[in-house]
Amino acid sequence: MKRGVKAAQKVSRMCLVCGVENPAGLKGRFFELEGGELAGVFQTGQQHQGYPGRLHGGLVSAILDETIGRAINLAHSDAWGVTVEFTVKFRKPVPLDREIRAIGRITRDSSRIFEGTGEIVLEDGSIAANAHGKYLKLPIDAVATTEFSQTEWFADELPLPAELDLGGEA
Repeated sequence: MKRGVKAAQKVSRMCLVCGVENPAGLKGRFFELEGGELAGVFQTGQQHQGYPGRLHGGLVSAILDETIGRAINLAHSDAWGVTVEFTVKFRKPVPLDREIRAIGRITRDSSRIFEGTGEIVLEDGSIAANAHGKYLKLPIDAVATTEFSQTEWFADELPLPAELDLGGEA
């Protein structure tokens, strides 16, 4: 299923999930989709292995946590999500050495807390894992040093795709 892309979210320098300079990272990119959801695209390799040929379950969780937590930026660009509660259900193995895609959305948004759901979608459109999270909404200066937004957080400079294939039939 192809979805239109509206914008790319910022990336960081060394984050495990979205750090462009982290040699062990997942090099995640996040795209705001038409319809109010957020998609994450990640590069996995052998260094991310759990069992042979499979992405480590902790990294599956990190991908979903980051994707859901970032979805709040669709409605509140200055809000940062700090995980309060997170659950994941593993349905199928997530393969290594290929692009992995996740989708997240906000399901409840109050003044201090938001909740969301997300899933990792395989190339055939099936769901490998799905999650639910509850997050505290905070400004950046409450979760990182002032220098973070100046030196560690910046625009995704790679070309923006017009649409993103999220697997399965169109």
